[in-house]
Amino acid sequence: FQEQLLRMAMVVAGFSGGEAEELRRAMGFKRSEKRMREIEAKLRAGMGRNGISQEAQEQIVLSITSFALYGFPESHAASFALIAYASVYLKCHYLAAFTAALLNNQPMGFYSPATIVKDAQRHGLKVLPVNVTRSEWECTLEHSAASSQRSEKHVVGSRLSSASEDKIALRLGLRYMRGLHEEAGKAIARERKRAAFVSIHDLVRRVPELRNDELNTLAEIGALNAIGLQIEDFRLQNENPLAACDFGNKSSISNLKSEIRFHRRDALWSAAAAANPSGPLLEQISAADSKSPLQMMNDEERLVADFRGTGMTVGPHPMSYHRARMEKIGVRRASELAQLPNGRKVRIAGGVIARQRPGTAKGFVFLSLEDETGVSNAIITPDLFQQNRLLLGTEQFVLIEGILQNQDGVISVKAARVAALKITHAQTVSHDFH
Repeated sequence: FQEQLLRMAMVVAGFSGGEAEELRRAMGFKRSEKRMREIEAKLRAGMGRNGISQEAQEQIVLSITSFALYGFPESHAASFALIAYASVYLKCHYLAAFTAALLNNQPMGFYSPATIVKDAQRHGLKVLPVNVTRSEWECTLEHSAASSQRSEKHVVGSRLSSASEDKIALRLGLRYMRGLHEEAGKAIARERKRAAFVSIHDLVRRVPELRNDELNTLAEIGALNAIGLQIEDFRLQNENPLAACDFGNKSSISNLKSEIRFHRRDALWSAAAAANPSGPLLEQISAADSKSPLQMMNDEERLVADFRGTGMTVGPHPMSYHRARMEKIGVRRASELAQLPNGRKVRIAGGVIARQRPGTAKGFVFLSLEDETGVSNAIITPDLFQQNRLLLGTEQFVLIEGILQNQDGVISVKAARVAALKITHAQTVSHDFH
């Protein structure tokens, strides 16, 4: 700690309290090389007067100047240690509540909400999407459908036993829909408490604060699906279409259910009708929330809509859709790297979630890549970064080939080659050079 360094200077070089304070300031965040050289000269002079050998002087000066690059006071270290320990404890024992608290206090910290959600999912937390029939403005906790048919909200921070924590899911709040004003979001939650929404038309009628563009985004991210046309409603309107099925053929029933399931494009269709209830295209629609003639979104379209509308997805990670192709070209999962020996030539790939270039790293750049199994870290040399500056600074998904460094549990890949990975049009988020 800095305090120990100051004590060392007072003992070996005879520094006074004032001179030790001068050393502390010289080692501060806005340290000056000139001031450090002046302090070094004083240190050497003091150690010489105390009969310390030249070899020992060099070692002491090296220790002090090196420590000045990263050292800080013991009080700061203790504060950070307490925060780190408390965070790890809460994440381990109260994952749902801890994650909800992080998401409800954004912007903060180093990682984006998308990364926080994916990490929580990998640790076993069920994360449920924005849903106008369930979501509050903030993220909340509720029993998952597997354990309870009734949503039960919990106060974030209340103590939950390990047994109940396994059944608790995190519901994303309406605040995570991009462009949704807080007034409109809270009005949705308030009206829903008065009475359930029976249709998208009903939602529009009862929440006049909701603008057309906000309604469309809610439809795009699937937040309106739950108040759309249900299979039971469809059966009543169409004289039991399941009766026409071959009940000995499971795929026949499955295909029908898939066909009549209310999906995002149905919601967009109904949202357009609700927002503009007149016109030749819509005048023949009789049902409040009718099926559209459009097909369901495919995986890529849902991924793009999720990231555009919420900045994240609670569905599969983008890399998971391309894992078979990645395996064919020898790309390792992030979770596999710990089992590989130091010095192995490897390929890694993923979405860039962080780009760092510390001032003390002599031009080296550090990239964090996320796939469906975790995060891998890559070290980019100054020359390689300059050669691929645009790619490394802007591409959302990257493939890196290099040498694995696996020492004392610290794992990274020293990059030799980099390439852009064009796997999705979804606009992901990264923490860059902060």
